[in-house]
Amino acid sequence: MESTNPTHLFAEYTKVLGQFKLPGVDVAAILESRRKDIEALAQANSAALAGVQSLGLKQAEILRTTMTELQSLVAKLGAQGAAPGANAGEVVQQALHKALVDMQELADTAYRAQSDSIAVVTKRVAEHVEELKALLQPKK
Repeated sequence: MESTNPTHLFAEYTKVLGQFKLPGVDVAAILESRRKDIEALAQANSAALAGVQSLGLKQAEILRTTMTELQSLVAKLGAQGAAPGANAGEVVQQALHKALVDMQELADTAYRAQSDSIAVVTKRVAEHVEELKALLQPKK
């Protein structure tokens, strides 16, 4: 029976690569570098998931607020009778302004989530380049 546990799979991978003794190649350093790559991807995925969750919560909040404001507007218009007057135009204008502000907040939240994910991956790529440089240096 095969295990899908990532820790177990990585241990098996380490065991297999450890059997090969290649002169001038630090297998342990290569494996550690791959482990860090996997951790960076997991962090990037976590940041992306947190961003999606944040967007979902914000969208639900906006929907609740909009529905509450709409119910309030309908109640006000109903209480005023058939001639709502200039007040209705002002309420609609405020609702539109709030919707624009909410859309900007959503865009900002999406941008932050994407930036966080990209930052994790970018940092790991830079580390990976440095690790490769160190691995390719001749042993003294």
